[in-house]
Formats: sequence, structure tokens, C-alpha cells
Amino acid sequence: MEQWRLFLAIVLSIFVFFLWEIFFVSHQDIPRRVPDKPAETQKTVDEQASEKQASPATTVSEIDLEERPDRAFKSVTVQSDLYTAKVSEKGAALTSFLLHNYRQAVEPESPRQQLIPEDNKQGTALVRLSGADPEKWGKAHFTTGYDGDTLRIDNSERSISFFWESPIGITIEKQYTFVPDSYLVKLDVVVKNRSGQPIDDNLILSMLNPIPEERSRFAFEGPFAFINGELEEIDIDDIGEKPEYSGRVAWAGLCDRYFMTLVIPKANDGSQFKLAHEPGTGMVTVDYVQPVRKISSDMQDVYSFSLYLGPKRMSILRQYDNSLQKALNFGFFDIIAKPCLWLMNFIHDHFIANYGVAIILLTILFKIIFWPLGTKSYKSMAEMKKLQPLMAEIRKKYKDDKKKMNEEIMRLYKTYKVNPMSGCLPMLVQIPVFIAFYRMLYEAIELRHAPFLFWINDLSAPDRLFRFDVSIPLMLPPYGIPVLTIIMGGTMFLQQKLSPPPGDPSQAKFMMMMPLVFTVIFINFPSGLVLYWLVNNVISIAQQYYITKKTM
Repeated sequence: MEQWRLFLAIVLSIFVFFLWEIFFVSHQDIPRRVPDKPAETQKTVDEQASEKQASPATTVSEIDLEERPDRAFKSVTVQSDLYTAKVSEKGAALTSFLLHNYRQAVEPESPRQQLIPEDNKQGTALVRLSGADPEKWGKAHFTTGYDGDTLRIDNSERSISFFWESPIGITIEKQYTFVPDSYLVKLDVVVKNRSGQPIDDNLILSMLNPIPEERSRFAFEGPFAFINGELEEIDIDDIGEKPEYSGRVAWAGLCDRYFMTLVIPKANDGSQFKLAHEPGTGMVTVDYVQPVRKISSDMQDVYSFSLYLGPKRMSILRQYDNSLQKALNFGFFDIIAKPCLWLMNFIHDHFIANYGVAIILLTILFKIIFWPLGTKSYKSMAEMKKLQPLMAEIRKKYKDDKKKMNEEIMRLYKTYKVNPMSGCLPMLVQIPVFIAFYRMLYEAIELRHAPFLFWINDLSAPDRLFRFDVSIPLMLPPYGIPVLTIIMGGTMFLQQKLSPPPGDPSQAKFMMMMPLVFTVIFINFPSGLVLYWLVNNVISIAQQYYITKKTM
């Protein structure tokens, strides 16, 4: 009985449908302002009780957010070796963050990667108190005492402060501190209360950015957070069902396939974050809510954060905080994908500075690890090939009695000590490795715009030779000849020919169609993954040929 062939066919069918669903179904430092009058640091219990009785707590919704239409918003440009940022007096928000080491496309003349696109009219890192109208606070006019237009970050930290002051005596200061050679930006928010009444509002820090409607089907894009020791990724379509999350928030923010913008609170003993989504604009807002801290009159409170605006690169994230590494998540097979990423980077950094070669060497390492399993499988295939004439006779003799035919075939397996299931083990083992490797190659920013050889100049994109404008069915743009994928399909066909044919004609036709189906699906895969599968096939063919010759 050839149940192992049927089992393998079912597994491969599920795998093909899984891939089809993914790829074809509609992926000068400014010091802080010193108060004119020293703020009190302590009040007696009786004084506080008397104050509370005399005047109820003020909420910021009662504060006049004075707009100044007669004055333009000034922006300060911050330049470091890693990025060029802009901070506007409008909300004291970050309105631009250009990464120097990353481009939007693989072409050398392509613009630098912008983490705050033009679609984001408000900017990000907006601060308000919970009683305030978010829309008005996004337009609040802050001022800065910095006279220049550019702040250069060279060998030491530099800070710049922005101030907003209300007519009733409430002052909010946002002090940005930029650190050399770091994607982290420190942010201290100082709330000073001279209104004569206590303030009893939460502080909210908002991270905003548009998330495209057409998102990746395999890499997560949207709001996410590390809360209560667990990574929480929230699908944009689910925001309406659960817009609030409470607990120990280590960080929260937004990410796409390769980059992210996060807020990291200094204290995360208990807080929450809220989400909002505007379907028309695609704008997603992550509001980090600092726990309630009442600010009495003539007192102030300081809230400290760090902002991360940069790549999802493991070597960089390790420098800052252990929990930031969790932002790089490869899904169910993360436990396989991350060691693969580490090994690939180790080979690239210590042996040869070409990620394509690193993928080849990593594939060879995998084959060495699985060599005994492959040898056992190919021996079983060779033994199966020997039995083909005897099995043909049994099928002919008992063609009208399927039960008897299966019994005789099983007796034949037992007599010659052949295990038909062992032939499909390498494929079953490779499927989780394949998925983990795909997630790693698809999301690893190291492969983004990384060249290999000849026409393959981006291992994270499909290989295309002689690109042209003519649309090709089932192929995603850019259009061209997928040379590497066609060669890979040829190796799969050759490998299929080396395997013993199934006795069932319908199974035989299905198995012969598999190389063509895989080739069609692989035309939209990253060339790095196609390279892995091609090298894996070539080594498997050589091993299978050697074992077959030795056994026969």
C-alpha cells in the first residue's frame, strides 16, 4: 500500500495552497527654563486637603489653547551621522526623520528612507494631557529659545526645549535630547502648574503614522507593543473591537516590514495604551497613557521617555534594551528563524561580505546537519525503486481487488524491510525550516537592497532579468525573466525524475506537476529564498544520485 505517497501528496498540497494564499490572493544646547518663583516641593497634609476643598481640580479641557495664526511655525533641523530630523513648533512634534543609511529603493539615486511621510500632517511624538482636545493640541503653538535653524549632533548629547504656556499659568515643556550614533531620542516632558488649582490629568504621548491599506500578507505592519512581558501585535481591522490595553508597557508604537517608531517609557510599572485608526487616511495613532499623577498648584512633574525611530535590525536593537529585540518577530517559527539570522550575519561579518554567499553557506550547513536523515530517505527510495517490478506484478494480478493488492504490497515492504514513509521525511522536515527561512529572509533588513551577483541586486526582492513593462499573469511587478526561479524549477523536475514513480497514475501526474506549481509560486519569492531552495535542491540531487548508485 502506498499510503506514504498519498500522505506526502496531501502535505505538499496543503503547503502549495498555503503559499498560494499568501502570494496570490488579494501584501548649542538649550537649558531648561528656570521658573521665576521657586516651586514648592512639599505641602503639609492639611494644606493639601484645604487646597482640594477650596478649589476643584482643573482639567486641561478648560484651558484655552491659544492659537497664533499670525505667526508661522518654526522648525529646527537636527543633523546626526545616522539621520536628519525636524522638530516643529506646531505641537513640538517630530515632523521628519530621514535615515542616512537606508534608501527607499535599491537604486543609488533613490531618496533616503523617511520614517514620517508627508501623509502625516501632524508629525509624531505629540504630547497632551488627557482632558485636552487632541486635534487642538496637535496645533498648539510651542516656542523655543533656540535661535538657530540647525542643531548638529557630533560627539556629545545635545538638547533643545519647546515651551507652551497657557494664560492661566500652566506650562508644558518638551525637551528633546539627541544622542550621537543612536536612533534613540530622549524626551522629557515637564508640566508646571501655577494656575492656583491642582491638575488631575493623565499625560498622553501619541505616536502617529499612516499604515497602507495594502499591507504585507506575511510580515506584520501596524500597532504593536511589549506589554506584561509579551509581544502584542494588533491587526488594524481589530482596533475597533479592542482599542485599549493595560499593564506594564515596556514600549508601544508602529512598525512596517523593516522600520518602526516607538515610545519607551522610563517607568513601566503600570500604564496603558490606546489605539485609533482613520480608515480614510490610513492614519493610526498609538496613545501611551502615563498613570495619573496629581499636580498641585505651584508644583511640577517630569515624565521621561525615549523614542526609537529606526530599523528593525537585531544588532542595533541589542544595544539599547533587551525587550526591544522582541520587536523583531518571525512568527510561529521564530525559534528557528532568529538563529538562522544570527548565523547568516556571522558568516557575512566574519567570512565574506556577501549575503548571497552567506545564504549558500548556511544552506550547506543545513544539509550537513540533515545529511544522515537524507541518506536514510534516499536509501529507502532506492530500495523502493528496486521493488517497482514486483509491485507492478502485484497491481496487475490484483487489479480488481484493492484490499488484497494493498495487503500484498505491505507484505512486500515487510519482506524487504522497506519503510515507505521514510522517503518523505526530508520534505516534512524542510517545510518548517523553509517557512522560518522565508520569514527571516523576507523581514531581515540586512537583505534589503543587498546585492548578490549579476542582475540580482536585491536579495529581498524577486529576481528579474531584462525588466519590461508588459504584464505577466501571476507575476507581481516588476516584470522580467525570473532566471533563478526557472533554474530552481528545473532542479525540482530533475529531483522528481530521480525519485521512484508512484504506482497510482493519478498520483504520478500530481507529483510531476509539483515542480511546475512550485516554480509559478516562487516567481514572486525573494531571490534570497529562491537561492536557498536552488542550492538545497542541487545538493539533494547530488546526495540522492550518489546513494542511489551505491545502493543499486
